Amino acid sequence: MERRAFLASAVTTGAGLLVFNGALRGAGSPNNKLNIALIGAWGRGQQHHNELKAENVVALVDINAHNMTEAAKVFPKATQYVDWRRCLDDQKGLDAIVCCAPDHNHAHISMWALNRGLHVYCEKPLGISVEESRLCRAKWLTKRDKLATQVGTQRHAITNFQRVQELVRDGAIGELREVSAWGNRQIRKPGYLPAAGDPPAWLAYDIWIGPSPMHPYNPGYFSGGVGANCLQWNPYWDFGTGQVGDMGSHTMDLAWNALDAVEATSAAAEGEKPSPDTAPVAMHTTFEIPANDWRPAIELHWYQGGMMPDSIIKYIDLKKIDHGAMFRGSKGFLICDFDTRVIVPRGPDGDLTYYKPRDKEHLIPKMPGFVEEWTHACKGDLKTTCNFDYSGKMMETMNLGLVAFRAGAKIEYDAAAGKITNNAAANELLARKYRDGWPLDG
Repeated sequence: MERRAFLASAVTTGAGLLVFNGALRGAGSPNNKLNIALIGAWGRGQQHHNELKAENVVALVDINAHNMTEAAKVFPKATQYVDWRRCLDDQKGLDAIVCCAPDHNHAHISMWALNRGLHVYCEKPLGISVEESRLCRAKWLTKRDKLATQVGTQRHAITNFQRVQELVRDGAIGELREVSAWGNRQIRKPGYLPAAGDPPAWLAYDIWIGPSPMHPYNPGYFSGGVGANCLQWNPYWDFGTGQVGDMGSHTMDLAWNALDAVEATSAAAEGEKPSPDTAPVAMHTTFEIPANDWRPAIELHWYQGGMMPDSIIKYIDLKKIDHGAMFRGSKGFLICDFDTRVIVPRGPDGDLTYYKPRDKEHLIPKMPGFVEEWTHACKGDLKTTCNFDYSGKMMETMNLGLVAFRAGAKIEYDAAAGKITNNAAANELLARKYRDGWPLDG
């Protein structure tokens, strides 16, 4: 059949399966290579092509036939699918998946893959609701002795993350009291885009919508370049969480990595007027983080869209740091971005004599590479740095801030139960409603 007609037929009938070059390899593949399905072959998926060449990419999934054609040039033996559900159910011998689908599909794909005994690498954010992040984490915790997971906050591999963690944990600024993280990106969108004709035959729009409520097709959702198309759709509530799930996942990771934190017990938010269609641009959220065995309970702040913490000293302009974090301790401050850090001692006791740097042999080791750490874990000890436990708790907390923003009030949260205890109406915002045929725990 002619390619365009075949794709249109597959989408229309719901088959969602394209087979051009089927190469099925089992878990016992040669050279101890993983049999991987790459779900989302363009965008972030394209960024992983070179890394995944070291493994067996046996399946490609994409809703765009043009993107599939390009990916197939790199992985010509991979079986091709339009619908990720068909891939997970029909592809034999899979060991793992790499999920680079749009944000509103991440939790579904991750849950389905874990249910089928597959290792999972999922691009950030892990979920776009509190419930999605929480349930993905809970699912993996029941399988952590068999499966390796990693959430794609790849900046975590920058060695500055380890140095910041060491300075905070080792007392370079005294006892930790408060932490702030921020991002300055400002991308404003109107309400959901209006209908603009029918989807082209080479685009499986219904599969792209996935578990979200149906919205009419508009080419504007797909108008961005390879590294930025997500910015065309992730500001909308049904498709993403705006900056919280985008650069917020990376930047909060700078702070979260040093905190040894569990989920927040409360969240409050301020900012622009809430929209029923789009996530906020300007927002400041405050979380209460419980104490642990090395620090007291602290406030954790997230700022975005131009809202910023106050500078500690007039000659330090925090606004010149696009995405950064600031740690306040009893004896000073630590200010950092992804690549650099600076200690600012304060007060009569801020002489740094109380602090001894680690010996070189006791520094936290450099990650071998972010994707490489995951592939090695799949074949070995299953240990990764940004697994679904670590990243799930962070994203659950970040999404809780959006619930507080939409509720317009401070909320108290019972993480063990996954419930807000002081605002019954706000509990309705913890989860999303899904279209028929798209269960989260499928």
